[in-house]
Amino acid sequence: MACLSDIDLATLHRSRLEERFNYKLSFQQPHHIYEGGGGGGGYSPRRPCLPASMMPNNVGGCIKSTNLEDLNGHCAMDDLTKKLNRLKFLNKQKLLQRGESSSSLEEEEDYNYFSSTTRRRRSGTWPRTRSLNAPSPFQQFGPCGRIMKNPAMVMQIQDPASQRLTWYKPPLTVLVIKKVRDSTVMAPFVQLVEWLVQEKHMVVWVESAVLDDLSLQEDKRFQNIKEKLVTFKDGRDDLTDRIDFIVCLGGDGTLLYASLLFQQSVPPVMAFHLGSLGFLTPFQFDNFQEQVTNVLEGHAALTLRSRLRCVIYRKSERRKDSDCQQNQMNCSISGDSGVSMDSCGGSGTHNASGKSGSRAPSTNILVLNEVVIDRGPSPYLSNIDLFLDGKYITSVQGDGLIVSTPTGSTAYAVAAGASMIHPSVPAIMVTPICPHSLSFRPIVVPAGVELKISVSPDSRNTSWVSFDGRNRQELFHGDSLRVTTSIYPVPSICAQDQISDWFDSLAECLHWNVRKKQKCLDELSDLTASGSEDTLDELERGSDSLLDS
Repeated sequence: MACLSDIDLATLHRSRLEERFNYKLSFQQPHHIYEGGGGGGGYSPRRPCLPASMMPNNVGGCIKSTNLEDLNGHCAMDDLTKKLNRLKFLNKQKLLQRGESSSSLEEEEDYNYFSSTTRRRRSGTWPRTRSLNAPSPFQQFGPCGRIMKNPAMVMQIQDPASQRLTWYKPPLTVLVIKKVRDSTVMAPFVQLVEWLVQEKHMVVWVESAVLDDLSLQEDKRFQNIKEKLVTFKDGRDDLTDRIDFIVCLGGDGTLLYASLLFQQSVPPVMAFHLGSLGFLTPFQFDNFQEQVTNVLEGHAALTLRSRLRCVIYRKSERRKDSDCQQNQMNCSISGDSGVSMDSCGGSGTHNASGKSGSRAPSTNILVLNEVVIDRGPSPYLSNIDLFLDGKYITSVQGDGLIVSTPTGSTAYAVAAGASMIHPSVPAIMVTPICPHSLSFRPIVVPAGVELKISVSPDSRNTSWVSFDGRNRQELFHGDSLRVTTSIYPVPSICAQDQISDWFDSLAECLHWNVRKKQKCLDELSDLTASGSEDTLDELERGSDSLLDS
């Protein structure tokens, strides 16, 4: 397997020939050859074809002719390429006869190491566009090494700077989420809903609990449009594929609530700053008509905020599954002996109502900010084991652990000492809460890994887990929490762009890097009036006068 095959020898031979050609071309006047661009009007430069006198004896030269068409089709490099393809085909047939895979050959066919595009990338002249992600690394390492292609696991990341909102059909339904128990949001809510219904002729969805507010029941303008609204109840009605567009009125909690409502694909979210902090709400409500119209026309940038998929696996449920599988196996074995399947409990499970069906799935929640594992009301330290892709990493001894998205890095995680990460960076943050260790620092891991968190077997207490501050539940010994990046991000609409919105929020909400500027030397009165030597002389004279007196 490690020996040099015929294809490797031919490839090496071809590279040596190219080096010889380039070396001789540096001392000769090149013969410029152009081939037509299909229509006859455009021409594209092609590699020069050398005279036969310059060609090596073992390759053969170009056919001597004054006709450009003959020169274009009979270059020695083209003949060598045909030989190389022939060797590939023969080697592939040998591999197939042995029963081995030919995937490596197929990868080489799709990848031309000696192409002009590859040479541009290697020389550093490949044009690089502005991007929030690093440029794609060159995947060839020396003459022989390269990254193995795995078509089953391909991740494509679009340039965040080019992420723009577009509608393939006009949006008709809009969900309006308002901050609860806040009277200052009532007037903007009524104004927005009335404008969407009467001016834009859209179907407006609101939560049914919003209509129970006493201040809305007394508003005459709202009563005129109340019958045109569509209501839903959280936890009972499924909004999947029913909403085209989401508008949030309030603080960051309204965006988190929108993420909770849509546990799969999320419609574009436009958040207005009417709350307390407003780190995730970049829009001002003053000219909402113009801003909403621009978004509905498709003139807006998007920030894809990644979410975490959190699944809890209970020890008791795994035990029930194993017992059920064992019973089914025993029943299948005893079926030939005349034993009834009903005596083994059937092929399925039964719910509380006695109807057969599948067991309720484990807790599966998508979070936008973070999932927090803490010690709850227990006075003892949390003792939590952390695994990454099945490999044990460390044990957390402290108040708990925060696993957050880049969006959540400016929430609970930053209060616990973590760094702030732009939401377009694909990553997962692991931050300990008050660890009883001086060397336990927050870490950032790739977005594609799977984290497993479980209570240590020798822990004195259990742990508690919460998802974006909701659905708090206890994590017992033997239970585990699996966390990985979800394929369903939250498309947050930008007021300006991905960079400006984030740094504006850092400056306005968190007062990032705010301090008084240092004065320049010209403004210091004690140094501008005289030099340092004069100041020392004055001090000496002052001390001498005091001694004389």
